[in-house]
Amino acid sequence: MKPTVVVAAIIKKENYYLIVQRNKNKHLGLKWEFPGGKVRSDETFAAALFREINEELNIKINLHEKIGEEKYKDEKIDIILHYYLCSHQSGIMKLNEHENFAWVEKKDFDKYDFAEGDGNMLALL
Repeated sequence: MKPTVVVAAIIKKENYYLIVQRNKNKHLGLKWEFPGGKVRSDETFAAALFREINEELNIKINLHEKIGEEKYKDEKIDIILHYYLCSHQSGIMKLNEHENFAWVEKKDFDKYDFAEGDGNMLALL
């Protein structure tokens, strides 16, 4: 079976990064992650990122550059995550899927329990 392709936005504001807490009823519930989601078959990575961030957080973002990619597989999921550095463009954030959010400095990432794939990306920031 082919892995699911997923995009994630690393939204940076000054020295802070936006992280969100997964819905408690989902796989890896309550773990922290960078927001994003699945790429549909008819979408570019950028289009998927804009759509997912708008659906999940009710905001628009600027996409700057791809900063990495991670594979993650466990008993329930097999995904390839593509990470993009982004910035907030417009809109007031509203959580539509997540339990919580935080703006975190890089030095404080270790205080949060990240989902596996995203945890590996932290070193690249």
